[in-house]
Amino acid sequence: MEKILLDTDIGTDIDDAICLAYLLAHPACELMGISTVSGEPEKRAMIASALCKITGQDIPIFPGLAHPMLSPIMQDEAQQAEALAHWPHEQTFPRNKAIPFLMETIHKHPGEITLLGIGAMTNIATLFTLDPEIPSLLKGLVLMCGLFQRRLGRLDPLEWNARQDPYATAIVYNHQVAVHRSIGADVTHDIRIGKQEVMERFAQHDLLLPVLDFARIWFEDRDEVIFHDPLAAATIFDERICGLEQGSVEVELQSSRLLGYTHWLPEPFAYPGQHQIATSADKELFFDTFFSTFA
Repeated sequence: MEKILLDTDIGTDIDDAICLAYLLAHPACELMGISTVSGEPEKRAMIASALCKITGQDIPIFPGLAHPMLSPIMQDEAQQAEALAHWPHEQTFPRNKAIPFLMETIHKHPGEITLLGIGAMTNIATLFTLDPEIPSLLKGLVLMCGLFQRRLGRLDPLEWNARQDPYATAIVYNHQVAVHRSIGADVTHDIRIGKQEVMERFAQHDLLLPVLDFARIWFEDRDEVIFHDPLAAATIFDERICGLEQGSVEVELQSSRLLGYTHWLPEPFAYPGQHQIATSADKELFFDTFFSTFA
């Protein structure tokens, strides 16, 4: 079993909810707790609670930090909370306990927990700053964060999670973890399926029905889903899904225009490389793995 702590900005991009459903359904996942980050963290916690209740699992959920460390907030609403009235969920959560909970849980299980970060890096950076021993106690840190292979004309040079709180992102990459893995938008960008296929395939599984409901808001101006966060999660259970490379990541903090830009230097140019990034993804293997989890 893989012990996992999930830090998420669920409630904006639908792939966070898909990722949580995947973790709840995965037979090899022991989900130790969930912390939420970005604007309206309490509403984000409610969305996470709605998914947990479908499975009957009693997962600790803690609203985390709403505001970035030094930069303006970019994501102040959890739009998918509009659908909460349709699903049972907890409405109150412990206040100001997310960071202490993460700290305590990791200390209780040294070398056993993978921290999966799929939102802004604010909670994780604060955790690492308040307790510098934490990175050395983690089994691994897996992030959906960054953009490392520049594909001109296809992607914005700044990835959303990295740019939401660039100073927090820099703090996270400046800490050493046994496995410090990033699955960047340059790789996740191709892991997508259309709205119609999502609706047809998700409708076959009870756990994905609330995800479909939350996705109504997402689909108002989009016709597909990119599986950014589920791809990052899937590498915890099967590293074959992504090609991985060692090297070093630096985060841009000098240029106001490029705050949060992730610079990648592979080994042997960066040695020893303390970071690992995805350089490719096997789309067929990922979707086979993903949907078989709900079978």
